[in-house]
Amino acid sequence: MLAWIIAAHSALAQERQLLDRIVAIVDTGVVLQSEVDGRLAEIITNARRNNQPEPDLEAIYEDVLEALVLENLQLQIAERINIRFDDDTINRVLGSMAEGGNMSFEQYVTTLEQAGVYLQTREQVRRQMTLQELQRGLVNQRIRITDQEIENFINSDMGQELMQADYLLDHMLVPFAADEDEAARQRKIRFAGDLVARLEDGADFAALRAEAMAGGGIPVTATDFGWRQLDQIPALFTAAVEGMAVGDIEGPFEAANGLHIIQLREQRGGTSQFVAQTHLRHIMLSPNEIRDDEQSLEEIRRLRQRILDGEDFAVIARQNSDDAASVVAGGDLDWINEGGTPLSWEPVIAALEIGELSEPVRTETGWHLIEVLGRRVTDLSQEFVRAEAENMLRNRKFDLEMQNWLIEIREEAFVEYVE
Repeated sequence: MLAWIIAAHSALAQERQLLDRIVAIVDTGVVLQSEVDGRLAEIITNARRNNQPEPDLEAIYEDVLEALVLENLQLQIAERINIRFDDDTINRVLGSMAEGGNMSFEQYVTTLEQAGVYLQTREQVRRQMTLQELQRGLVNQRIRITDQEIENFINSDMGQELMQADYLLDHMLVPFAADEDEAARQRKIRFAGDLVARLEDGADFAALRAEAMAGGGIPVTATDFGWRQLDQIPALFTAAVEGMAVGDIEGPFEAANGLHIIQLREQRGGTSQFVAQTHLRHIMLSPNEIRDDEQSLEEIRRLRQRILDGEDFAVIARQNSDDAASVVAGGDLDWINEGGTPLSWEPVIAALEIGELSEPVRTETGWHLIEVLGRRVTDLSQEFVRAEAENMLRNRKFDLEMQNWLIEIREEAFVEYVE
């Protein structure tokens, strides 16, 4: 990744020995010759990096220019609807790119600076993120998925296959020897039983397996099954795995080759979706022109004391909360799925008893008082299946709808090529 960025920009720097010029006027923007040259340089660099033949630049010039015209149009739309990414967000992306290159963030930045492409790389990342956000937002608005489409997909063979859960199993085997006597077999059965008992008492599966494999007494082996759907798991375990929750231990299963022990390490997908939910209400005070952050904190402390002294939470919320979405409901946020609240709320909510009022909690929107009204675990299986089906149908329609959208904005734009 880093090598082709540096090479592409080095080629661009050589081209800039000539004066830059406008090659296309696009509504209120322009495409520069240097942008076209830079994109062509990237194409050449990518071809070399992938050991592919270099394309004829004259043959692809018009396609590259047209792609830049479309990007320019999209960036103008993004600017109008205020899609922007701050420096912290760009830094997080660069940090991920650094990790991909086995570098620290500082090392990656230094390498880019030494190559003279740091600012260009930041701008390139910002540009790509802006385009992706714009396309995701505007194109998805154009896609309509009907209830009948969802039902048809769920009931299709493809839908049934895609909706199956994937399981990741930890496994160990106490093998039987072909010539062992009954006494040796019973020792192994007791040994396997002891392993299961230790696991059920909380022992870490991987650590216990490593200990048993290195023990030097009764032999232990293991199989890495990787992620598998239920019909790909050995038939010996299928019935057990179907009813297991993550972390559950099952076994020993006796087979011709020995005694098997499994643990369900992870599960993804599938139709079983039990979600922890919390019923919350809150009061929010945001700093403003007449009340700074410290004064907001002092005021919310006074409100908290009034509630503790017996005043009605809902009445105080309606009279004082700055959260327009919940103020009419007296601060009631209804049932919220686990992970659906601001990060700073999560440890507070976890520590609260039902009916208990929190201390003031700070978020980027202001100061909050939080009260837990109830807790439950809800089966959202049907909702989850329908949401997954809708996402899959949306993804199948996205590319076609995006092409239609690009054609429309191109036809509506003023574009003049400068000879």
